[in-house]
Order: sequence, then C-alpha cells, then structure tokens
Amino acid sequence: MAKRLMPKKQLEGVGLTLTGACVLLVALVVITLIFMVAQQGLSAFFVDGINFFSFISGTSWVPSDGVYGALPLIVTSFGVMLLATLFTLPIALGSAIFVVEVQPGFGRRVFQPLVELLMGIPSVVYGLIGLTVVNAAMRAIFGDAAGTGAGILSGGIVLAVMILPTVTTLSIDGLAAVPNEYREGSYALGCTRWQTVWHVVLRSAMPSLMTAVILGMTRAFGEALAVQMVIGGVEKVMPAGLLSPAATLTTALTSGFSNATTGSIQYHALWALGLLLMAMSLVFILIIHVIGAKGAKNRD
Repeated sequence: MAKRLMPKKQLEGVGLTLTGACVLLVALVVITLIFMVAQQGLSAFFVDGINFFSFISGTSWVPSDGVYGALPLIVTSFGVMLLATLFTLPIALGSAIFVVEVQPGFGRRVFQPLVELLMGIPSVVYGLIGLTVVNAAMRAIFGDAAGTGAGILSGGIVLAVMILPTVTTLSIDGLAAVPNEYREGSYALGCTRWQTVWHVVLRSAMPSLMTAVILGMTRAFGEALAVQMVIGGVEKVMPAGLLSPAATLTTALTSGFSNATTGSIQYHALWALGLLLMAMSLVFILIIHVIGAKGAKNRD
C-alpha cells in the first residue's frame, strides 16, 4: 500500500514553522546573552557605585585596592588589534591578488586550502608558538629592553597570524566577486594587468575588503587565550611602549574571574568589562552592515 504524501500546503506550513522556530531560538539566545551581560555589568555602576567616567578614563586597574580604571585595558586592546591589522593587511591583500589575478589555478587548488587550514588551529597552539618563538625573538632582537619578551608587540604578531586566514579568505572572495567585464573593459582601454588590479579591481572590491579587515579586527579584539600567553598580563598601569607587558580587556576577564567572589564589586566590574567588550563588538558589526549597504547601493 503506497504511503500518503503530505499535502504541499501542509508541508510548506511545517517548513515555515521549523524555520521560524529556529529564528526565534537564535533571537532568544542573543537577547538573553545581552540582557545577562548588561544586568551584571550595569550593577557595577548602579548597585556598587563605581563612577562610569572614572571606570572608562581611570589609568589604574587594581581590584585588590578597589581601583577600577579600564583605560589601560582599552588602550592595549586597541593597540594590539591595530598592530595585528597592520601586519596582516598587506600580506592578506597580496595573497588575495595572487590567488585571483596572477595564478588562479594554483591559488584556488593549493594555496587557498592551505590558508583555510590555519583557521582550524586552536588558539592555545598559537599561544604556545608565540610564547616559545615570538617572545624569544623579541629577547634576541631587542635585548634587555624586551625583558621576558612578553608585550604588546608580541601580542600583535601572534594575533596577526591568527587573523591572517580570515582576512585572506574574505579578500579572495571579494576580489573574485568583481565582474570580469570590468577587467575586460580596462584591458580594452590599454591598461596593464597591475593598472587594472589597482584602479579597477581593488576599487570595485573595496567594500568587501573593508568588511574582511573589520571582521579580522573583531576577531583580534575578542581573542583572549593566545594573547594572554604572550602579552605579560600586567593590568595595573598604562603600557609604556610596544615592548611593555600589558593586559587587554579579554585577558583581564580570563585572569580576574578566578579571584573574584560572586556578587562582589570586583565581580561586577569584570562583567562591566565584558559589557564594554560586547558593545565594541556590536559597533564593529554595525560598521560591517553599513559598509555592506553602501557597497550594495554603489553596485546598483
């Protein structure tokens, strides 16, 4: 006896119900996370009485003395992120141009899969390599000025390697999305390959390239474990230079919660750091959406 098939309208209704439930579940998880972090983080200001402006602008983070100034952590986080971006951008962009414009066969079959393999390496492995190789290189190059080798520069180098696969892969996709008609039109006008790449391809792919860079910056801004292993973990004062041991928002969070009592001022101050970190991530995501919207408008 043949099985009765579900009517097409009923089947469509089941599909819409399942997909709608998935969307609601994701939205619920996101809203719950934001609410939980905001509730705990804002308690530092509205319950424990920490002054928000002192928290943002204070230059010392010493929880044992009741001093909660997050400015050193914010400055170090942005410093490490910008260093990693500066190191990564030329390499990622050059690699993407090679894959798409110079040797697409070899690039797609061999190079790009190798780069994508780097995404699967755990953060702790990058941290171990940074601890044993990068910090040792800092000591060998800068001598006593580098101390143990741990510092902002070491953190920037390790993060640059970590975000390189992300920025490279997204840049390749952005360049590959440029229509071939643009290249053919440029060649028809007598432009060379590099003139075409510089003046046509890169400009057309600029929104996608900027999105790749910002996604890489977001990954660098939120990384904790690998940076904690190579940056030194000094939270108390503003960093004096690129070779100075320091701490980021994420490293302060991972090291601080082990010593914080639930419900204490230090506990809520750490949640406030998490709220600040989440807010910055949301800003990066908003920037990505704005760039994407402008890119779509320009294409239209």
